Amino acid sequence: MENHKKQPITVGPKTGKNVSVGGSNYRILASGKDTEGAFATIDMLIPPGGGPGPHAHADFDETFYVIEGEVEVRSEFGTYVAAKGSYITIPKGGVVHAFKNKSEQTAHLLCTVVPAGLESLFEEIGQPVAVGQFLPPARLDEATMKKLQAIAEKHGQQLFPPNYLG
Repeated sequence: MENHKKQPITVGPKTGKNVSVGGSNYRILASGKDTEGAFATIDMLIPPGGGPGPHAHADFDETFYVIEGEVEVRSEFGTYVAAKGSYITIPKGGVVHAFKNKSEQTAHLLCTVVPAGLESLFEEIGQPVAVGQFLPPARLDEATMKKLQAIAEKHGQQLFPPNYLG
């Protein structure tokens, strides 16, 4: 049996692809292109009031580790305040969930998805920015929501209205 060794993936503190998504700063540390689709890892900076609205994805696991700050995580199963050091897993199956930074400081999360793919959505809907740069979130009128829904569905995501989880 032949052993094929692969080069380690290394990303410096100021490198990686950075995109602004919904007013947050996402730095893609490892993409599906790097891991042959096995997983992706995204470093997320979520400003006060930021975070994704209700969404679901049936075909991948998503995990978050809170490095700094805190976020309120809502799902069909309830609400959890995830403070520094907390770890959250959204399992495959399509659980509707969302999170929001309700604090006054930027929340710093490490997100991993298995298999990869979520990072491709972020690359398509996001705008390239510098590390730590925050852009105001786009205005979500009906036309923008339709466009985002179509892109999300292409990447295995389903979006729900902002008040879907109460």
